[in-house]
Amino acid sequence: MAAAFELTKPEHKGKYRLTVYQLGWRLGGKGASGRGPGNRIEEHGLHLWMGFYENAFRLMRECYAELARDPKTCRIADWRDAFVPDNFNAVADRTPSGAWLPWKVTLPPLAGQPGDAIEKAQRWTVADYVSRTVLLIQTLLEASQVRAGGAAPDASSSRSRPYPTTPDAIAEGMSRLLRYGQLGTFGAIVEALRLMQVAVAAGPQYPENLVLQFQESVAQAARSQLEALIEKDDELRRVWEIVDLSLAIVRGVLRHGIMTHPQGFDAINDYDCREWLVLNGASERSVNSAFVRALYDLAFAYEDGDVSRPRVAAGIAVRGSLRSFFTYRGAFFWKMQSGMGDVVFAPLWEVLRRRGVRFEFFHRLENVRLADAVDGESPSVESLELDVQASVTGGAEYQPLIDVGGLPCWPSEPDWSQLVDGPRLKQEGRDFESHWDHRQVAKKTLRVGTDFDLVILGVGVGAIPHVCQDLIARNERWRDMAQHVKSVPTQALQLWLKEDMKTLGWNDGPVNISGFVEPFDTWADMTHLVAEENCREPVRAIAYFCSVLPDGTPVQMGAASYPEERRTEAKENAVRFLNKDIVHLWPKAADSAGFRWDVLADAGAVSTPAAAGEARLDGQYWRVNVNPTDRYALSLPGTIRYRISPLDPSYDNLSVAGDWTDCGLSQGCVEAAVMSGLLAAHSISQSPPLEEIVGYDHP
Repeated sequence: MAAAFELTKPEHKGKYRLTVYQLGWRLGGKGASGRGPGNRIEEHGLHLWMGFYENAFRLMRECYAELARDPKTCRIADWRDAFVPDNFNAVADRTPSGAWLPWKVTLPPLAGQPGDAIEKAQRWTVADYVSRTVLLIQTLLEASQVRAGGAAPDASSSRSRPYPTTPDAIAEGMSRLLRYGQLGTFGAIVEALRLMQVAVAAGPQYPENLVLQFQESVAQAARSQLEALIEKDDELRRVWEIVDLSLAIVRGVLRHGIMTHPQGFDAINDYDCREWLVLNGASERSVNSAFVRALYDLAFAYEDGDVSRPRVAAGIAVRGSLRSFFTYRGAFFWKMQSGMGDVVFAPLWEVLRRRGVRFEFFHRLENVRLADAVDGESPSVESLELDVQASVTGGAEYQPLIDVGGLPCWPSEPDWSQLVDGPRLKQEGRDFESHWDHRQVAKKTLRVGTDFDLVILGVGVGAIPHVCQDLIARNERWRDMAQHVKSVPTQALQLWLKEDMKTLGWNDGPVNISGFVEPFDTWADMTHLVAEENCREPVRAIAYFCSVLPDGTPVQMGAASYPEERRTEAKENAVRFLNKDIVHLWPKAADSAGFRWDVLADAGAVSTPAAAGEARLDGQYWRVNVNPTDRYALSLPGTIRYRISPLDPSYDNLSVAGDWTDCGLSQGCVEAAVMSGLLAAHSISQSPPLEEIVGYDHP
């Protein structure tokens, strides 16, 4: 959608005519949502936008501005109506005694709004990130000094006194502290960190060995000051874990020469993040802390969905974490005020339709076929082979949206009345979004020169082996990509509750929390969506959960029954999770028999008797994302080099788009998908300029 939005901007003066061929009845892929019973929002998973999603927010801000909805008739008329800042977050920390004690924090709003114009001078370098990391360490140690019983910094503290700024003076200051071992107090350590911050910000002006030796001495001194205190103080333990991880990042950047390496953080992508942190001095306690666990959980970073195999490329993880915490604007997280389909993909569909983009729903891509090789010419796509899943009555254009209180939304199932033999298709249980449902009403072949000139392949990485057999067979780079760039299935659970969170035992405000137990390690309080829906029973709270799902075997995945088997498994996971684990977050949601099932609100028709006991879960929503195009793209160690760029010139009429591509971020997220779409548009039109894609710094 980002590529289509860019290629149809007015400045192109109608040069490009676009047709989007879409599986099923709705846009969005992993970000699709629909309205189910009682107009309830049903998502593919838990979607939060982060404050560093500069390109994605800019896209949506431009989209809403062009859409120009009337706020008198539509409650989500502007991007500020669609996205609201959300700064209260937590990680599910486990104390040394084994008790769950969430670590809650309100992250301060930072200046600006995501999507505001960014000057070139504001672009962040590795040195900028490291300098900010050293400043963070300094701030945390000062706070630890106060908590440990020391004096708070004042106007006469080391932070306030003038200090040397010339390279020679800074180097002499570091050498002096090393020579005389003057790092025995919090104050001396903080003073040393001030020197280090100047040194790393200045880059190669200082002897690398001196800075590295100095960093190691500071780390050892900080460890000796805090380790004796943390066993009896959970807050200090948490602070030390962050300090320890931050010191390891600084040490690793210095040891690996990342600040001057042409690949930057990508130079360490062959390491797993935990492995790299330990290699650079982080303790086992720190790399297994709630904070690191949460980072892996949020990225579903478990190979084959196996939670005993946490793996994510170190460069991707470190850069992503630093970018998340240091460059967000407005808020760390932003919550959508309706479903992602309603907030993101319905407005995009409306704007693109106005611009003349054609949408061909109910088209399933089966194969991208290459032309025969010709000496001296670049290979190209000859045809696209599709299955037509359903035909629209009278040959009309399918109208995908429904009205929910004045807001255009996607339904959770197609409008059967628009389809030829729609009632029969519904009776037959056609699942247009299922990889395992191959039923179709016709076949269609699009040919180059007649039906298209250029192709943007915008599918999930899990679908590549199924739709790109020709490319994989004839191109070694595509074979390597398909073999090494992996994905995992995920599972999601949504609950509508008749009691508010305080009554259930959560005494703080709406929160986003990760690092909890499997099978649902991440929870977000989505109660703000109550007004969007119309359950038959009063709803006081809404909770979304998600996590990775262990992969199936090839034999299991080949069976037509596979999706339903996994959905049954997810339901069993939900029952076990609610009976056993939710009490650690919501202590009043259970009694001696387990979870209080009567707290779940039923969305069924008033004429239908309400279910009782565990059967009330049937009135909630859960799903498994096992379709190849729904699977989450991983950033495994040693695999980033195999990603294919949208700018790749191997085929003269083919580009790719998706968060699995080499797009400058290489993480499974909305921002990576948008960056990839912008690059795909650039590969065709040379627009937008690469320097305008925030965060894209590749040659």
